[in-house]
Amino acid sequence: MADKVTFDTDYFNTLYRQDIDPWHFRTSEYERRKYTETLAALPRDRYEHIIELGSSIGELSVLLGARAERLTGVDTSDVAITAARKRCAGLPHVAFEQAQLPQGEWATQADADALVISEVLYYLSSEELAVMTQRMSRLATTADIVLVHWTGDTNYPMTGDDASEQFIRAFPQRRWLTSRRTGYRLDVTCPVAA
Repeated sequence: MADKVTFDTDYFNTLYRQDIDPWHFRTSEYERRKYTETLAALPRDRYEHIIELGSSIGELSVLLGARAERLTGVDTSDVAITAARKRCAGLPHVAFEQAQLPQGEWATQADADALVISEVLYYLSSEELAVMTQRMSRLATTADIVLVHWTGDTNYPMTGDDASEQFIRAFPQRRWLTSRRTGYRLDVTCPVAA
């Protein structure tokens, strides 16, 4: 029986040290299409403050930064964050936070008006995801939210569909629009008008 994989900071740092772009974010046509769809899914053209969970090496961060007065990227890997800072070096309004989800200061940043969660929820256990949604409950009442997750087979604690559905169920007051693409799903919600 194989040892259980723990998707923690050490796991991701080792992965990025072996290959700084392990999912080919810089060169993959699939990733380019997904980034285009993610940007198109954002309900507004401009934001005051976008938080990006799972910022990795900063490829999507550069694109999101063009839509925001301020962008906070969050990733568990300090190796990835170093690469992301280099990628976004000319963008003084883009900053990065190292945090092992569900932890991190990002959840207390009530001024954020958009939250982009890309390819990260399925690394959490169901219990960790419950903690995360509880921590961000205040943020989730005011921000537009875009979820993007691979729907193929993985060895992660959750599937993209299971993780996305659990996240959506945590915010039943929100109206969600789900669309499926080849290999991934996009889920989008805006705050419900009072």
